Amino acid sequence: MSSRKISTRKTSSMTSGSAVLTSWNRIPQALTFKPRWILLCAMALPVALLPGCKKVTEPEPLVTVQAEHPEEGPIAEHIEADAVLAPLAQAAIAPKISAPVRKFYVQRGTRVKGGQLLAILENNDLAAAALDNKGSYVAAQAAYDTATRAQVPEDTLKAESDVAQTKANLDLNLSIVKSRKQLFAEGAIPGRDLDTATAALVQAQAAYDAAAKHLESVRSVSREAALKSAQGQLTSAEGKYKGAEAAVNYSEIKSPIDGVVTDRPLFAGETAAAGAPLITVMETSTLLAKTHIAQSLAQQMKVDDEASVHVPGLAEPVAGKVSLISPALDPGSTTVEVWLKIDNKAGKLKVGTPVKVSITGRSVAKAWKVPAASILTAQDGSKSLMVVGDDGAAHRKPVTLGIADAEDVQVTGGLGATDLVITGGAYGLDDGTKVKVGPAAEEEAPAAGKGGGAD
Repeated sequence: MSSRKISTRKTSSMTSGSAVLTSWNRIPQALTFKPRWILLCAMALPVALLPGCKKVTEPEPLVTVQAEHPEEGPIAEHIEADAVLAPLAQAAIAPKISAPVRKFYVQRGTRVKGGQLLAILENNDLAAAALDNKGSYVAAQAAYDTATRAQVPEDTLKAESDVAQTKANLDLNLSIVKSRKQLFAEGAIPGRDLDTATAALVQAQAAYDAAAKHLESVRSVSREAALKSAQGQLTSAEGKYKGAEAAVNYSEIKSPIDGVVTDRPLFAGETAAAGAPLITVMETSTLLAKTHIAQSLAQQMKVDDEASVHVPGLAEPVAGKVSLISPALDPGSTTVEVWLKIDNKAGKLKVGTPVKVSITGRSVAKAWKVPAASILTAQDGSKSLMVVGDDGAAHRKPVTLGIADAEDVQVTGGLGATDLVITGGAYGLDDGTKVKVGPAAEEEAPAAGKGGGAD
């Protein structure tokens, strides 16, 4: 061994068994003892690692998922929607006349009562006009009293007196004619006297007829016309007076409702334009959350349903109740307007705040429910979930669903009480994949770190 040197050829191929045999033949005979096979194995090892050799089959990996059995219990449907807070009542008070503001009696934030005086406009000219019209009204009232209590009764009395006088004259002439006819028949008087008496009777009859007709006219036409004329003048004067008084009242701005002053854009001395809001009053002790929801969801609700309102800045939701469900669809959005009534006596909520509302709809006392995250939706809209089978693999199960709340969904068909539903890690999981039930990844990390520290 000392004189001979082992020569081995290093080739890049080393791809055949002949190279191994050649090397074997070059091994000195002195090394052909029992450990020779060890050297042979060492030389054959690169051959086994050459490309084209069969690889060792690795075990199929397990996917860690979270799973649980369906839970039986109550579930209630919650309808989520965006809403805006609005006052229960609101009045944007605008004057009917244009005039400078003489004085304001309230500021923003002042709580007022219905009928309370809020501001007054300059009204000296209006007050003067009202006083003038009041004088005309008083004069018309006096003229009416004169016409109804003096003039008309006097005219009627005079006409009745004329009738009585002409009736008495007629009766006298009738008696004269009658007596003269008898005397003329006896030859005591000439015929001329009879003719004179007859002519006087005719005149008396004509005077009586004229007086009677005048009395009838006074009673049926003149009296009624005189009363209507006097009444018309009085009504006209009264209307002008009330119009002037109304103009004065228009200069006094009063609140039509109870509430809080939320806007007062002008200051004393500035001119208020007719029809432009001068003061805005809102009733904010109770607010309305106004929202629009789909018709299919609105049909599941009713007045007095419980609701919760999530207000930005408040940690806890505010309780509310459905107070109105519109009987007609909004023509623009084809949705239904719904109002929720919210108590705001503390004044924490502000009008105009955008909020999130959750309305409690249908409810089931005993329902099989699973987490909403476990439900898978196919492209055709069908629903399914993954369960852990007895073979330790994940299997897809089609299911039918009922109502849902914020976290759980009711399963009405396709699921058994003993099924182990995959609630986490089912997304993208193929049917038949081997799984193991364990904690979520974010829960495993602290445990692994703790174990590494123990080592």
